[in-house]
Amino acid sequence: QVQLVESGGGLVQPGGSLRLSCTASGSINRIGWYRQAPGKERELVATITGGSPTYADSVKGRFTISRDSVKNTVFLQMNSLRVEDTAVYYCHALAGGSKYSYWGQGTQVTVSS
Repeated sequence: QVQLVESGGGLVQPGGSLRLSCTASGSINRIGWYRQAPGKERELVATITGGSPTYADSVKGRFTISRDSVKNTVFLQMNSLRVEDTAVYYCHALAGGSKYSYWGQGTQVTVSS
């Protein structure tokens, strides 16, 4: 069983920045972030496997995902935030050769003036 603990959400003005963190309690293969806005389905934001990141088109050039393997922590640096980035952001990890899937509790990101 892997637990994911997230931090770093909050309220920011359009154009601002936030950094999310997620620490995993055990060994994982792939880790990343999804988000869910009110009335919408959960969608992929960014994931990283080894050193290779993948981004949703809507965040490319604005968000950067990185991983500290020693601390088993993934970061999502979010710059140039837009109102449409407002959502609950969830950390997600795959373990056991992608056999097991884990979710964090979610952290609210609100972009508003």
